[in-house]
Amino acid sequence: MANNTTSLTLTLGPEQGLQRYLSEIRKFPMLAKDEEYMLARRWREHEDPQAAERLVTSHLRLVAKMAMGYRGYGLPMAEVISEGNIGLMQAVKKFDPEKGFRLATYAMWWIRASIQEYVLRTWSLVKMGTTAAQKKLFFNLRRLKNKMQAVEDGDLRPEQLEDISTKLGVSEEEVVNMNRRMSGPDASLNVQIGGEEGGAEWQDWLASDEDSQETVLARNEEYDARMELLTTAMAKLNEREQKIIRERRLKDNPTTLEDLAEEFQVSRERIRQIEVRAFEKLQDAMREMAAERGLIETA
Repeated sequence: MANNTTSLTLTLGPEQGLQRYLSEIRKFPMLAKDEEYMLARRWREHEDPQAAERLVTSHLRLVAKMAMGYRGYGLPMAEVISEGNIGLMQAVKKFDPEKGFRLATYAMWWIRASIQEYVLRTWSLVKMGTTAAQKKLFFNLRRLKNKMQAVEDGDLRPEQLEDISTKLGVSEEEVVNMNRRMSGPDASLNVQIGGEEGGAEWQDWLASDEDSQETVLARNEEYDARMELLTTAMAKLNEREQKIIRERRLKDNPTTLEDLAEEFQVSRERIRQIEVRAFEKLQDAMREMAAERGLIETA
């Protein structure tokens, strides 16, 4: 890709340089769907560096917005954004516009993976090595605490511990330990970005209920893509498997094993076995279709 794009997206310095960077990337316009398609084809077919540069710069705000969602881990935001930009450029290189998805939908997977890999590689807690469940806890604890309006610093209440441990599939002790290690002072949210005239504050870049247009668009398209994959994959299950998956995995308040066992006149353990096998079949089918559509990288 063009050298000036690489310089823009990766050269981030201390606070002053980062503030200037966040102010500058606001100037790059979003691309219309047809324009994005033509640029992606120019890059894919002719390796046009100017086309790649426009694809990258038009999505820098998406990277910054996603990166700010990881600010609570105490890492230099300039480095987190840089890692996200690396993921963005990898996505642009591999993006196939003929698949029918927008670049933002495809790039979000790469950006998130690049940032999370950096966080896991850098944060002292996870250098000891963690299970998949602990990693899930690591990346979801703050979100769940904010949703239940838990105090940022200090121990969680018993009912909050129980709720989080149940949702994330870890023990309450693991939640307590993770919460204590992750609690700590945050930087000021009112640092000015871009000067007094037309400037903004750090908090304007935080992930919140009022997401940017880029993030909302990408999330909606990603959700639609996943729902399409889920609907198609569900058709590969038999009626009983579909019923059990819907009741156990797709409802806000899952039906108990006992109730399903009574409905199907089998044992509770038999229902659990069917659920596990059906869920594995569903995951395999969704992964296969996602790989075919270029939504995930295959080995």
